Amino acid sequence: MIPRYSLPEMAALFSDEARFSTWLEIELLVLDAYAELGQLPAEHAEAARRRAPVVDHAFVAAVNERERVTDHDVAAFVDVVQEAIGAPAGSFVHHGLTSSDVVDTALSLTLTRAADLLLEASDAFVAALKAKAIEHADTVELGRTHGMHAEPTTFGVKLALYCLQADRDRERLRRAREAVAVGKLSGAVGTYSNIDPEVEARVCAALGLRPVPATQVLARDRHAEYLYATATIGATIEGLATEFRHLQRSEVAETEEAFGAGQKGSSAMPHKRNPITSERLVGMARVLRGYLLSGMEDVALWHERDISHSSVERIVLPDASLLAYYALRRSARLVEGLVVRKERMRENLLEGSLGLVFSQPVLLALVASGLTRDAAYRIVQRDARAAFESRRPFRSVLEQDPELASALGERSGAVLDEAFDLERALRHRHRTIDALKEVGA
Repeated sequence: MIPRYSLPEMAALFSDEARFSTWLEIELLVLDAYAELGQLPAEHAEAARRRAPVVDHAFVAAVNERERVTDHDVAAFVDVVQEAIGAPAGSFVHHGLTSSDVVDTALSLTLTRAADLLLEASDAFVAALKAKAIEHADTVELGRTHGMHAEPTTFGVKLALYCLQADRDRERLRRAREAVAVGKLSGAVGTYSNIDPEVEARVCAALGLRPVPATQVLARDRHAEYLYATATIGATIEGLATEFRHLQRSEVAETEEAFGAGQKGSSAMPHKRNPITSERLVGMARVLRGYLLSGMEDVALWHERDISHSSVERIVLPDASLLAYYALRRSARLVEGLVVRKERMRENLLEGSLGLVFSQPVLLALVASGLTRDAAYRIVQRDARAAFESRRPFRSVLEQDPELASALGERSGAVLDEAFDLERALRHRHRTIDALKEVGA
């Protein structure tokens, strides 16, 4: 992942130093387990831990240099560690293990830590949406379908629905964390031929992982589930960001991204304030979906193991984690700082729409008066088109329609009052807002 979108706490998890540190800890825990089970002299395990190398830039360089000879990263790592510890203790490093035992178990530990950061960021995103939704529960706004004026809603209802979706993403992420919080130390093809299953149990317990049956590698549907969780996070953020982009358009002007002191919206046009954060987030969602496809391709491997998944995972798992984390953090800031133009929302709803958003209650009133639905629909449709083309208020066109007056009779005025009553249209808005009570944030 390029530095521009790499936040340090997540990037640190996927550094070479972190990877080799985790590998080393697994190797040392295996020796501890052997000693506890009486399968290795305790002094060897103690010596290995005491003489274990510090994993720093020099250590990484040494492993990389050794890999130029071995053409195998784990073998190079083991060589450097064994040399640092020395015989006889060092000779037992990697005893009974295969490379995937160390690599897959370490990767699981890294992904659980990454998931914890993502969950923390999800908490902040959900909390931001919840707070803003409650704040704007009564902020009236045009509902739009197909990009066209539909019926009244509130900005709070809109955000509440995104909050509920983000909460579902968070739950999917919790399940994905559980799926990847597993380890295996069962040797080549996973049959424990050269290692006691109790070693696996003890090491996984020390790491906070759950030992599971495996071939030579952990099943990759687990990693695909993790990538699915990051992709759905991206999809939710994309939907919200797309909404904000539309609402910031000059002719709509209902919301606006926060604009900092000294910020420039365009190198050429000083008046511009563009929805750049929302546009960036939409692009990131596209990349996250691509990572999911790669993860799905990794599920099917040859026999008990091949390494066609390895090169893919070295790219997509760190990058998906980094990108989803960045997107969540940036989205929370976007929501928190969003400028909401309440008066513009009301203006677009009541004046910009010419009142056409109240066409359905007029239709229903005519049906209730005794007209067939089709006959009522034709009257309302005709008057709505006349209002739109003449740019006259919809209600005034209805009031001058003798066919409508005849259908509604002497109660025509009262019926139209009720049909055009904004509070009536939004009287159940808190049903959606109240659903947020179940959302922990």
